[in-house]
Amino acid sequence: MAIETLLKEKRIFRPSKKLVENSNVMQWMKEHKIKTYDELLKVASKKRSWFWGELAKELEWFSPWKKVLDWKPPYAKWFIGGKFNIVHNALDRHANSFRKNKLAYIWEGEPGEVRKITYGELYREVNKFANALKELGVKKGDRVAIYLPMIPELPISMLACAKIGAIHSVVFSGYSAKALQHRINDASAKVLITVDGFYRHGKVIKLKDSADEALKDAPSVKKVVVVKRAGNNIKMKRDRDLWWHDIIEKQKPYCKTVQLEANTPLYILYTSGTTGTPKGVIHDHGGYAVGTYATLKWVFDLKEEDVWWCAADIGWVTGHSYIVYAPLMLGVTSVMYEGAPTYPDPDRVWQIIEKYGVTVFYTAPTAVRMFMRFGRSWVKKHDLSTLRLLGSVGEPINPSAWIWYYNVIGNKKCPIMDTYWQTETGMFVITPLPITPLKPGSATKPFPSIEADVYDENGKPLTNKGGDLVLTTPYPAMLKTLYKNPSRYEKTYWSKFKNMYLTGDVAHKDKDGYIWVQGREDDVLNVAGHRIGTAEVESALVSHPAVVEAAVVGKPDKIRGTVIKAFVILKQGTKPSSTLVKDLKYHVGEEIGHIAKPAEIVFVDDLPKTRSGKIMRRVIEAIELGKPTGDISTLRNPETVNALIKLKNNRK
Repeated sequence: MAIETLLKEKRIFRPSKKLVENSNVMQWMKEHKIKTYDELLKVASKKRSWFWGELAKELEWFSPWKKVLDWKPPYAKWFIGGKFNIVHNALDRHANSFRKNKLAYIWEGEPGEVRKITYGELYREVNKFANALKELGVKKGDRVAIYLPMIPELPISMLACAKIGAIHSVVFSGYSAKALQHRINDASAKVLITVDGFYRHGKVIKLKDSADEALKDAPSVKKVVVVKRAGNNIKMKRDRDLWWHDIIEKQKPYCKTVQLEANTPLYILYTSGTTGTPKGVIHDHGGYAVGTYATLKWVFDLKEEDVWWCAADIGWVTGHSYIVYAPLMLGVTSVMYEGAPTYPDPDRVWQIIEKYGVTVFYTAPTAVRMFMRFGRSWVKKHDLSTLRLLGSVGEPINPSAWIWYYNVIGNKKCPIMDTYWQTETGMFVITPLPITPLKPGSATKPFPSIEADVYDENGKPLTNKGGDLVLTTPYPAMLKTLYKNPSRYEKTYWSKFKNMYLTGDVAHKDKDGYIWVQGREDDVLNVAGHRIGTAEVESALVSHPAVVEAAVVGKPDKIRGTVIKAFVILKQGTKPSSTLVKDLKYHVGEEIGHIAKPAEIVFVDDLPKTRSGKIMRRVIEAIELGKPTGDISTLRNPETVNALIKLKNNRK
């Protein structure tokens, strides 16, 4: 059964002529005698190997590839036979160029200290730590677990591993000891890199304590390297634990970069998905490098003078691809921030943008909605005139948040690059370019050469009806497989539709070919025989001037099977009332139709979210249905669980 398409968005925002003419993608099109966006999409799809081969030539290869693509579904090999190392392109070539003294990172700690690191300095630090890893016995193919917060030693660790051919497995610093332990054991990591503590919301998070707890049953780890950051008291286990500053002190600032076949694994990144144990997604050196490099260069149009801030965490794929590898390959200056975006005040992000002259800013819709809640006054305190492009990542951005972001943060002059991709894809796969007309709430069309479609249960394409979002063609940064589990790789992503990658998301495609992601397949509600995506109902609620964020879940109903229950966060200064409840129900009916009107609306102060900002609807639903909430160790605000339970009990 197809999913209802209820959200109707007719506004179109066209890029300025100046932006189009000066964009990186337009310059490339002119060089290759391609005149229009539509022509670019057609040529790239028809001549896929030529297209990616041309982009790959912009990077440096130790020896050229023999073949661009070998596609034997569901396995793809890119740039076969080419000798490559992503670190040579991210660091080595810049250290021997005019960029040697250019800033690679501007890092700001939550307490306010600043470190500015040039490409030359980063090169030397990576080399020293790579030599230290070799002294610890790490060699090509070994796995190294990295459990670090947003400090410079995190990208240094990743790059050092890649330089010597080791495979890094970064574990988000917000994950529990149990989650870390599972990832260490699954990868059989030889070394763990962690920190004494770091700052978040003004408090010291004692990460070494969590690491010690995980290591009680992680026999593969022989050495632990500890970065001294917060200076809190920690236990150092004799013959196992080593201080970072001690082991790099006498290391030489040069380490030869290992030449690798392009399809050699670069990293494992675990993604939990909706059920089962975490999946170890593998990305390689060559294809991943080309895909992330090209997408960042074209989508966010980064130039030599830009200051780029991807406000994600490196513990997620967004940070791997677009804080570490792609920005460094492009030779741009990136901002890194350690702490909470609202500490000590709600304007910390705008303060940083003004302070460092950020020109391109990339964040999540949940952050945008949080800023909306605080209002415009915090934004207006700062000069954001350096901004020229904005971006959205992590989940569908509802049109009202898109418009607020465009008007208030971008001052009606910064196009929003609404990017759709996943840990598995490694790079943007559905995304606008600076030359693309924009529709608020739509990720627009696939990146050139990639083909996507929306299918019903029988594998038939749908237009203006929701269904399974699939990718029908290979692309360079796609996952190679799942670590030690190719059968799960094939079953999870490739078994439903022959030779097509199942994203696990539902979406619809409009008459112009624009794709609108409606949420995860698990979040579809069946209301009176109508399949409705949660994202559309939530978007309708947030479009009301009193609402800043919302989550909806299904609640059993004897007559209709399932009805919609909404949990709503109001803007500061707005008081809950029965009149507002009626108004919101009416508003949803007007926006997307009577069938989607919530049967019940409750007002809450916060919603359970992962540490990347995604709302955990399964937790809300479990509480509502009186079921166990399951593992909530990945929540950034576990106190919301008790608050929701208390709210439910008070309504009985």
